[in-house]
Amino acid sequence: MCGIVAAISRSNVVPFLIEGLRKLEYRGYDSAGLAVLNSGLQRLRSVGRVAELAAQAEGLSAQTGIAHTRWATHGVPSERNAHPHVSGGLAVVHNGIIENFAEIKQGLSARGYVFVSDTDTEAIAHLIEDTLKRVPDLFEAVRLSVAQLVGAYAIAVLREGKSRVIVARHGAPLLLGVADGGAYAASDTSALLQVTRTVVYLEDGDVAELTPAGHRIVLADGTPVARPCHESTLSADAVELGQYRHYMQKEIFEQPQALANTLEMIGGAQTIAPNLFGARAPQIFAEAKSVLILACGTSHHAGLVARYWIEQVAKLPCTVEIASEYRYRHSVPNPDALVIAISQSGETADTLAAVKHAQSLGLTKTLAICNVPESALIRLAELKFLTRAGPEIGVASTKAFTTQLAALALLTLALAKQKAALPLADEAKHLTALRHLPVAVQKVLTLEPQIEQWSKRFADKHHALFLGRGHHYPIALEGALKLKEISYIHAEAYPAGELKHGPLALVDKDMPVISIAPNDALLEKLKSNLQEVKARGGELYVFADADSAVEASEGVHILRLPEHYGLFSPILHVVPLQLMAYHVALVKGTDVDKPRNLAKSVTVE
Repeated sequence: MCGIVAAISRSNVVPFLIEGLRKLEYRGYDSAGLAVLNSGLQRLRSVGRVAELAAQAEGLSAQTGIAHTRWATHGVPSERNAHPHVSGGLAVVHNGIIENFAEIKQGLSARGYVFVSDTDTEAIAHLIEDTLKRVPDLFEAVRLSVAQLVGAYAIAVLREGKSRVIVARHGAPLLLGVADGGAYAASDTSALLQVTRTVVYLEDGDVAELTPAGHRIVLADGTPVARPCHESTLSADAVELGQYRHYMQKEIFEQPQALANTLEMIGGAQTIAPNLFGARAPQIFAEAKSVLILACGTSHHAGLVARYWIEQVAKLPCTVEIASEYRYRHSVPNPDALVIAISQSGETADTLAAVKHAQSLGLTKTLAICNVPESALIRLAELKFLTRAGPEIGVASTKAFTTQLAALALLTLALAKQKAALPLADEAKHLTALRHLPVAVQKVLTLEPQIEQWSKRFADKHHALFLGRGHHYPIALEGALKLKEISYIHAEAYPAGELKHGPLALVDKDMPVISIAPNDALLEKLKSNLQEVKARGGELYVFADADSAVEASEGVHILRLPEHYGLFSPILHVVPLQLMAYHVALVKGTDVDKPRNLAKSVTVE
């Protein structure tokens, strides 16, 4: 992985390829490359940013080309491991992981093919070249070759002397762009907006041929198939930086609008309707006896918050599983469970595999909470809810997380309503609170100057500890994740009550302790935990509610949120933690939007 762009046109495609890679930079990468057809095959590769590749490509012109940004899975970041990889007169770019590449490589090596990289992708290039010796048509050779691959892939292939590009996908995202005088492909829509809004989403097993006149698609067995065209609603401006220094900052400040968009359907509602989640939601919710949430990373933290909500309000037992672990352990399946899968991109490989595993165990009641309407996860689940956060470019998720929480809050109320566990007065109170969320978050954002001042104290820190209790413990986890992702400060989060069971040994003047202190039933317990830190010389940074009775003192810094938000307080309290991580990263001088070693859309296991 991480990003593919391909084009064939009657005009020069090199500017499109370079700009397409720039639009995919947010996905994370360590090298970039392109291959075009002129009089022959020409390839350019570089380690580092797309700007370096763009400098190499200055003055280059071609009507057929493929390009790629790579996030290393096989082999270190280097020019020889960068895509495209070549064999004979063909070039290949690839996202995903080929699980049986070692066996393929062994067979090809025995037939005389020489491997010069450490990648699994080079095996694809040699495999197609080998197949061409028996099947001279490139389209058919690619179809037969990918049938031998085990794992996830999205590929684009070109060959000298042939005015076409062949693409194929299984388990990794790839879509086509439809425009007059050309055909295009990319890993996501943002790369295509420069030429078209009309897109075609390829399904698993599809192989497509792109020519200046258009495209054709076949299934894995060669049967022709037509896939519908969709008009993207994504705005080109939505993926531009605008007035902000970084995409992460922009997306933090877009949260009020993203929440308003996500909650738009309850704007004038007097009651919560389960069919917000699909026509069959009332029946499925009524049949559900428990809830199983599957997710990774930040989405997993959203699920952990939802567990508190669902058990407290809907009175349903709820389990939250890390998707990458769930499918590999021997769980006890409950066919009456509602399976909720959460993913920003809807293409997270571990989450998709976990849902398929659950379905194979007989758990057929599935709901996807996702930000991308045509993603694989949306197509896989029976019920669905779109978070409407808009494109999220920064690798560290912000507005996707808060909109996931908003969606899970709605789901909690819908489940409680279906289970007759939601009194009318509580329903009205919760709906009013949710409608007010965009305004409440906007007020929290006004705290940025104070948070920026706090962040300067982290310039020489290497470790941090986050504390929370109850449904704010997952928010502490999310705050620690944000800090480590973009500032590279080692950060851990604990339930505050666990402090005395080990983590307290780490506390000293060089270990800042960040605590979430809402005015709830656990506040008095939390205050005792904070005293334990203070007594050991720790420096405390406390995010409190306006009415939390926690006072500032030597070594205890207090920042008060504008209002107390009860059940939905986690949605407010995560925002200052996002701002803190962002400003600490600025102090540290790290690459905020493209943190090292990370990718935005993790489409491999």
